[in-house]
Amino acid sequence: MSATFTEAKTSRGNVTALMVALLAACVAFQLNASMLSPALVTMGKELNTDQAVIGLSQTWFFTAAALFSLFLPRLSDIIGRKKILIGMMLLMAVGSVIAAMAPDVTWLFVGRIIQGVSGPTVPLCLIMLRSAVSNPRKYGTLMGLITAVNGGVAGVDSFVGGYFAEHFGFRSIFWLMVVLAVVATALIAFLAGESKPAAGTSMDWLGVFFIVVAVGALLTALNEGSKLVGALAPGTLLLSIGLVVVAAVAFFCFWTVEKRAKQPMVETVHLRQRATWAPLLTTTLTMTGIFAVINGIVPAYVQAADPGFGIGPTEMSLIILTPYALLGWLVGPISGRLAPILGYTKVLRIGMLGSIAALAIIAFFGLSSLPMMIAGTVLLGIMYAGTVNIMLNGLGVVLSPAGNPGFLPGMNAGAFNLGAGLSFLVLPAVLVATSAIGDAAASYMTVVVTGLVITVAAFAASLLIPKPLEAEVAE
Repeated sequence: MSATFTEAKTSRGNVTALMVALLAACVAFQLNASMLSPALVTMGKELNTDQAVIGLSQTWFFTAAALFSLFLPRLSDIIGRKKILIGMMLLMAVGSVIAAMAPDVTWLFVGRIIQGVSGPTVPLCLIMLRSAVSNPRKYGTLMGLITAVNGGVAGVDSFVGGYFAEHFGFRSIFWLMVVLAVVATALIAFLAGESKPAAGTSMDWLGVFFIVVAVGALLTALNEGSKLVGALAPGTLLLSIGLVVVAAVAFFCFWTVEKRAKQPMVETVHLRQRATWAPLLTTTLTMTGIFAVINGIVPAYVQAADPGFGIGPTEMSLIILTPYALLGWLVGPISGRLAPILGYTKVLRIGMLGSIAALAIIAFFGLSSLPMMIAGTVLLGIMYAGTVNIMLNGLGVVLSPAGNPGFLPGMNAGAFNLGAGLSFLVLPAVLVATSAIGDAAASYMTVVVTGLVITVAAFAASLLIPKPLEAEVAE
């Protein structure tokens, strides 16, 4: 059964003040990813490493985010949502300091992994908002505003990231992250109220252990498997197969533990329902198909002299990433407002079809024409960042079981980060695999078409998501 909008409230406080605190937290988290997009090339140069390694640092950030997203929302139901959110912001600041001072790429990895603790920031903020706002229309609008941050902070983040990278080096970006994380911590501490809907419940740490091992082993197997693109290495192949086996065994143990636990982290009956696995599958496939295209492939292509357009990081941010993120920010509250009226799943599918069209424009027209590339990313900003992203986050909240409100948002946040990590593994691997043909433009087209095909699969999965009737209203 999906959650309702009548959940008991524990010190919800002023909604406006709460929105300020939650937006600050979401902005601080989003900067961990989007502000670095135009700086990836600069990071490689300053740390004397190649783009594959820098891309791997992004992958491990999202891997850590995926793992912590699996259980922190549930833990927040038990010991306090405000307390967990403050802890996440503080660790984000610590990770940013380490990354800013990193003498080599190893320490960059350490900093990024610590920053990944903040992975479930957006779903946790949506859960806190939902406990304070009972009106579906109002919640939909505010949900859209918060979730739109996931597509970029109104484009300012990309511009500032590109400018700082070009003029002050990539370390300056991490120092800015430190400041914003500290500000967000203070705002949450003073403006947000605490809530513990599952206070007194025991945390199922054995279940947490097995699900984290399962997902972690699977992600590591995918990471190792990506190394097989260039050449077949028996040792790497055996390691990947071994990790997949570990993941399967750990998930079996997780399922067994959850069936027998008195207070399970997740009831197995919920895992079998379409309201659980269909949105998780849709989220994972959508992120895999789109995320690296807009945050890695397109920026790299536009900046490349051949076969790209030879544009600097600051200008690239202004014409590609900023419009994408700004439109996502503007459209998000609109799609959030429409969701309870037209239906969450209907708005999601409209956005999915628009995203597919946008990827087609980029693949077949944008690689040879800068105006068409801009047009494709603008449409992607409207349809993905401003619509699909909002609906997927919203569905994670409104389809969650009433007795375990942190379960599906946490798993969905894990799916977002899992998909983002997969995207930075799969699509660059396709780029490397096709580079041998000697036609760079054709190689980039193959990558974007791959993303397009995966997104079509995501649309098919979205057809299986049930309507969250209790979160929708009649026109």
